[in-house]
Amino acid sequence: MIPTIEELLKEITFKTSRSGGKGGQNVNKVSSKVELIFNVQETLLFNEDEKALLLERLKTKIDTEGNLHIVSQVDRSQLVNKEISIIKFLDLLEKSLTVKKKRKPTKIPKAVIAKRLANKSVIAAKKQNRAKPTID
Repeated sequence: MIPTIEELLKEITFKTSRSGGKGGQNVNKVSSKVELIFNVQETLLFNEDEKALLLERLKTKIDTEGNLHIVSQVDRSQLVNKEISIIKFLDLLEKSLTVKKKRKPTKIPKAVIAKRLANKSVIAAKKQNRAKPTID
């Protein structure tokens, strides 16, 4: 179960820095790059099973201290980049906390097996008719 946005925002920290890319002099003056940092190991919003699932599925995005880092520098505005990083974070949590259903193997219906065998016999007869006749 994913907590509400308000609960998550209480445990999220944001770090800003100067962004690269387009913007001219604005790039040199304004810190528009936003980095969202969320500590998975110390959060109180998830139980131990959910924390283990997050740590396993997001291990490439989590550093040694257990912090999840999400960076956004798409827009020139710091506020827009902050909103984009929050949306990325919520989407990442939702995808990594969903548990896939286990596939139940089913038996092949008898009609399908009979149809396959009938088709095999038709093809075998067709190939038999192509053979050169034997002289006895």
